[in-house]
Formats: sequence, structure tokens, C-alpha cells
Amino acid sequence: MELLITISNNFLSPPILFFLLGIIAGVIKSDLSIPSSISKYLTIYLMMSIGFKGGYSILLDNEINLQMILLIISGAMISFLLPFLGFWLLNLYTKLDNATAAAVAAHYGSVSIVTFATAVSFIKFYELQHKSYIISILAIMEAPAILSGLYIAHKKAPKTRNHKKEEKKLYREIFTNGSILLLLGSFLIGLITGESGFQKVEAFLITPFNGILCLFLLDMGLIVAKEFHYFKKFTFSLLIFGIYMPIISALIGMILCFIIGLDVGTTLLFTVLCSSASYIAVPAAMRLALPEAKAGIYIPMSLAITFPFNIILGIPIYYSIICIYFQ
Repeated sequence: MELLITISNNFLSPPILFFLLGIIAGVIKSDLSIPSSISKYLTIYLMMSIGFKGGYSILLDNEINLQMILLIISGAMISFLLPFLGFWLLNLYTKLDNATAAAVAAHYGSVSIVTFATAVSFIKFYELQHKSYIISILAIMEAPAILSGLYIAHKKAPKTRNHKKEEKKLYREIFTNGSILLLLGSFLIGLITGESGFQKVEAFLITPFNGILCLFLLDMGLIVAKEFHYFKKFTFSLLIFGIYMPIISALIGMILCFIIGLDVGTTLLFTVLCSSASYIAVPAAMRLALPEAKAGIYIPMSLAITFPFNIILGIPIYYSIICIYFQ
């Protein structure tokens, strides 16, 4: 009963309802649209807001400790190792070629900042506290999955090693990625400027957060609806992978948080990071380094299956499990 109430509360929250509105508008072929320039602005805003608030919060909590170090190490390891698990499951239960399977698996080791932002909104609703250093872990978990995805592809198909020039560009993209730089940069700015900086930008970066998230998820709903035509290429085993893989990853994240001894709010956010799938950084990297992988498979896998599952059902399910077994 508690799980149903939690799912209902999340399903009826404004961000989720705007996401569903975007899907409905796309399905009925409405002329509703968000200009790409505004969509990019919304992404930038969310990263600035999350990063800045995380940096400022560290000053309040003064929480550089063993838990922080262990969770950062755990995040990097999970991001690197999950693609190996995903690739093994894809080879076991689907007929994807190795390059596409490696690309899909890489998505499930990386993270979705919007899924994370939705989880932040969710724990605010339940008035839960969380460790602010989780923001730095969000940025750290972007790159390792890309590296392991490429390693898997090269190991299984040596001909992919011919893309040496593309790989050099890729490694530069990983370590100078705008999303990562903005997130970590905002985190450091919040840490450096402290209370005085927070007061100056609170009205812009903090207060409008939920409203901006609603607008962004409306846009994401429109994008997801456009990806529906790819579903005709999907087998049942692929569709199911997009649901059971995040659940497996979430359980791994929960167990690690339980071992480390984290609070419910931080455990939920780390669990969501583990369970989410990238649809921004990793697709761009895979198009560059693995052009033979099928984008028509790996993009809708993360964006049209795992992303909706996590924000509508996954987050409340993870929260309920954490409350029952780990509190």
C-alpha cells in the first residue's frame, strides 16, 4: 500500500505530469514544441542549479569524511563496471551486434542528470536530507562508462581500433565535456562563494528550480514521443532490458550505500544515479567513436524506455525498498 501511495504521489507531481503532457502532445501530432535554443538553456540551468547548490551545501555540512571517499570510489567503479554486466546480459538474451551492444551497455553505466534532478525534487517532497557531495559523484560517473564501452567494443571487434583519430577526439570530449565542466564549475563556485554567493543567486538558481524542471520534462516528453517509431525495431528482450537493467543497477547501488552507512536521501540519489542511463554525453561519444553502432537502438533504449520508467515508477519503487529494508 505504501508503495502504491508513493508511486501515486510521484505520478501526480507537476514534473511528471508535464512529462506525460509532452508525450501526449507528441503522440497526437500537436504543434507544441520547445525551441532547441531554449531546450539547451534549460539543460544549462539545471546543471548550474544542482552544481551550485551542492557546492554551497558542503560548507553547511562540513562533510569531507570516509563516507564521502568511499561513495566517490564506488560511483566511479560502478560506472566503469556496469557496462560489462550490461554487455553480458545483452549478448545472453538479445541478438545485437557487438558494437551496438557495447554502445547500449555504455549508456547504462553513465548517468542522466534529469533523472537525478527529478529525484532531487522527489526527496524535497518527502523532506529528506542528503549529502551534498553526491553532486560531484554525478559528474564523476559520466566518463568511466564511455571508456569501458569502448574497451568492450574493441575487445570484441578489433577492427574498431581503426578509429584512432576519433578516439583522440573522444578522450578530449570526455575530459572537456561541457556538462561535466559546468556541473563541477558550478559546484566549485558554490563552494567558494558560500553564503554571500548563495544569497545573491538564490532567486535565480534555487527558487525557480521546480518550474524549470517542469518545462524541461515537457520538452523531454515531446522528444520521447518522436522516438516511438524506433520501437518497431525492438524485440521483447530489448524492451525488457531497458527495465530490468536499471533495477539491477539500483539494487547494487542500494547495497553499497547500506554497507557505507548512508542516510535515506543520499542512498536514494545514489541509487538513481546507478539506475539511470545517459542520453546526452554517451550518445554523442558513441556516434563519434563507434559509428558502426546503431543509434536507432541505443538512443531510444535510454531515452524512451529507461528514462520514463525511472521517473514515473523507478524512483518511488527504489524509495519504498530503501525505506523498508535500509532505514
